[in-house]
Amino acid sequence: MTEFDATFWDQRYAADRIPWDQPKPCRIFTDFLNRHRPAGRAFVPACGSGYELCALHEAGWETLGIDFSRAAIARAKKILGPLASLVRSGDFFTPALGLGHFDLVYERTFLCALSPEMRQAYGQRMAELITPGGVLCGFFFFGPEDEPPPHPISDAELRRILEIGFVQVEDKAVPDSLPLFAGKERWQVWRRK
Repeated sequence: MTEFDATFWDQRYAADRIPWDQPKPCRIFTDFLNRHRPAGRAFVPACGSGYELCALHEAGWETLGIDFSRAAIARAKKILGPLASLVRSGDFFTPALGLGHFDLVYERTFLCALSPEMRQAYGQRMAELITPGGVLCGFFFFGPEDEPPPHPISDAELRRILEIGFVQVEDKAVPDSLPLFAGKERWQVWRRK
């Protein structure tokens, strides 16, 4: 079983072994939402519990989240309550989902959950989904980790997979990271060329 197997994630959610789960979005993300209006279409791949979907929706974004873990989807629907329709089952890498294009894609723990051989496909898919001028924003995990996932990425590797279609416009330290990510993640915004 690998991390690109939905069963792996279903088991983690069912056992409540989700140390990446952060019920309150980081301040840097909420500050970003307050600065970027008017809103458009927003997407959260591997949305997990869906907390950020609520934050995006409340900020006026037309919001969609997907996850391929049934347990994560069930948890998100329960947490979101009347906003449960914002989340659906799906695989980010399947073009046939018909997701359309987005003005914003939010990244938190998705890239680092993927095995390194999936990184190039991640960059290509992001470039397909985000409209020119739109942004990929979120938290990118750098640094060592003993038992992946998460799979840390180097700054050079992140640039290699994103600079073909994007330009970095923000890079900041994250003051309120979860213990799992403290000192190892950075908030970044990448604008689609």
